Amino acid sequence: MRRFRPSTRIALLPLVSAAVLLSACSGEPEESKPNETALPKELSGELGKTARPVATDIGSPMEERVATIGVLNKRNNLSQDLQLKPGEAKRVGNVVVKLSACERTAPWEKPPEVGAFVQVMVNQRTSVDQPLRWQRIFSGWLFKNSPSLNVVEHPIYDVWVKDCAMNFPGEESPPASASGESSGASAPAVKPAPKPATETPAAAPAAASTPAKPSGSEDQGPPR
Repeated sequence: MRRFRPSTRIALLPLVSAAVLLSACSGEPEESKPNETALPKELSGELGKTARPVATDIGSPMEERVATIGVLNKRNNLSQDLQLKPGEAKRVGNVVVKLSACERTAPWEKPPEVGAFVQVMVNQRTSVDQPLRWQRIFSGWLFKNSPSLNVVEHPIYDVWVKDCAMNFPGEESPPASASGESSGASAPAVKPAPKPATETPAAAPAAASTPAKPSGSEDQGPPR
């Protein structure tokens, strides 16, 4: 049997240790299936909590609003948009995003701003020798035009708010009323048109007086 020399064994030690370090990622979550969208059972209690932050009652009711949340995987540079209603949660691979509320400034308020209260959970390892488990890495408000106020800090995933679909009083009613007024104003404009047409036949009696000229010719007949 061929034996390795001591010098050869020493040379192989760095290669073996490097392979072990590469196989065990330090705290980074393993890649799950890209189509993994089912919510994990481990988060049933966490996702069942209804954390309702303070938000204004102006505009659409909170349960009717829809927020657009962007999720980026920094490993493969793939992003995805999630459409969430308050109280709803969605999963993309090893990250789960839950929306508690969303808000945007009214059209008459300046500067415009869009915000969303989200919770982010990631399936990751706390250390190399620990198994994967779901951990909440963020819970708070995210702002579209002021992202530096609150940031999701994670080495792999990035989450941000893109939009909050809601309506304010006066945004929909004026176009509807304006269309109704325009349709109602067009009807009276047509009615006065026939009235002048009925007055034009009044000129017929003047035309009937024209045959009176032959009566003068009858007066000229007797002198002949």
